[in-house]
Amino acid sequence: MAGVSMPAGALPFEDTMAQRTLACTACHGPQGRAAPGGYYPRLAGKPAGYLYNQLLNFREGRRHYGLMTGLIDPLSDAYLLEMAQYFASLDVPYPAPLPAQATAAVLRRGEQLVMHGDSGRKLPACVQCHGQAMTGVVPAVPGLLGLPRDYLNAQLGAWKAGQRRAHAPDCMQDIVSRLSLEEINAVASWVAAQPLPENTHAVSAPPAAAPGNESLRCGSALLPAAGRPDTKAKK
Repeated sequence: MAGVSMPAGALPFEDTMAQRTLACTACHGPQGRAAPGGYYPRLAGKPAGYLYNQLLNFREGRRHYGLMTGLIDPLSDAYLLEMAQYFASLDVPYPAPLPAQATAAVLRRGEQLVMHGDSGRKLPACVQCHGQAMTGVVPAVPGLLGLPRDYLNAQLGAWKAGQRRAHAPDCMQDIVSRLSLEEINAVASWVAAQPLPENTHAVSAPPAAAPGNESLRCGSALLPAAGRPDTKAKK
């Protein structure tokens, strides 16, 4: 309205997704770069399908965090997808990894499980799904690099305890159920300490399964079927 002035120091509202997602970046860091506390993961540059599936998982009870559920519960599927696509489009630098605090033996065990798995226990390597450089695979498998050890430990522990789930077949739950708590810590400690490769973008396809490791079909890596009805009306 003409003649209406804004309060001193107030910023004009911009009708952009960057403005609308300020509630997200309050925890996940500017532009979704991740917060320094260790428990809020990076969103920027993650595959859009992964981000979208996780928003649905929070809203539909497969992941549990009240603040997240409360924020996204009123939002439509279409709006959640728009949010996911926005964060996926951001190409911002990663922070340098923190030095590892684990012993050399723990780090060696973590590297073995991440890079090679354990065929005797039918444990696939993490890189088999998350990409050889662990930067993720489009459209729906996240990268692991750039995530703090505490966050990785918490999420793997949640899968082991049944507090985090995905669409069936839930391959992550199946894999993590075979890991001991010590192995979970080894994996998280080694991954969190790895330097970032020159190309940090998700790749188009995972590597071929190593001998002795079967190919996995994971419900969490699949996009919802086209034409899925919108279960929430946008408000």
